[in-house]
Amino acid sequence: MSLWSRIGAALGRLAAGEGLAAIFGRLRGRPERSVAFTIAVIALGAKMAKADGRVTRDEVAVFRALFTLPPGEEAHAARVFDLAREDIAGFEDYARRIAAMFRPDRERGRAMLVDLMEGLFEIAVADGTYHEAEDAFLARVAEIFGLDGRCLAGLRARHRPAGAEPDPWAVLGIARDAPLAEARAAYRAAVRATHPDRMVARGVPAEAVRLAELRLLALNRAWETIRGGAPG
Repeated sequence: MSLWSRIGAALGRLAAGEGLAAIFGRLRGRPERSVAFTIAVIALGAKMAKADGRVTRDEVAVFRALFTLPPGEEAHAARVFDLAREDIAGFEDYARRIAAMFRPDRERGRAMLVDLMEGLFEIAVADGTYHEAEDAFLARVAEIFGLDGRCLAGLRARHRPAGAEPDPWAVLGIARDAPLAEARAAYRAAVRATHPDRMVARGVPAEAVRLAELRLLALNRAWETIRGGAPG
């Protein structure tokens, strides 16, 4: 059964009149992590679009850029988006349930939440801008997820609107005066954590491997900038 068919099955188990938020307390097992991750990204993306006050073609289309959507499977993603947008539960309730599902107190769970935030930032900048409402939304979600300020700064730096230059030190999560050896170590650790095989092993669906590609591009650019500016 494909990822999207499994999502459809999970949605089908919702009771009549039950909101999408209820699904997050049920998808806790390891085989369900990829389903939970995908639903969480799409659902919070829908809440963010609503908080932004508008839903653009770019914000909807970004799901197709982040996730492989075979022909005929788009309806499952669209249903998650619509259910989340119409649900009376607020985004903070969603974020708390998602955090409880992935357990940020555990290394793998925290990594999954960072992966999820990566997807949300991609959605936020999909229209070429980054709005104050989106930034406030993402900062609050990160706080509920238990992610610290340095992690949030790195996410912001990796996802800049078109034409905005990222801070390479923030991308790697290090201080501007960090020695080159520290920058190299941070870069290598981030690259290891971003390897597609590692991401899939912790629960990110193979259909979302684009997240790994985007993050690696940002990490490589940051390291090349720092290394190129280091004294010979």
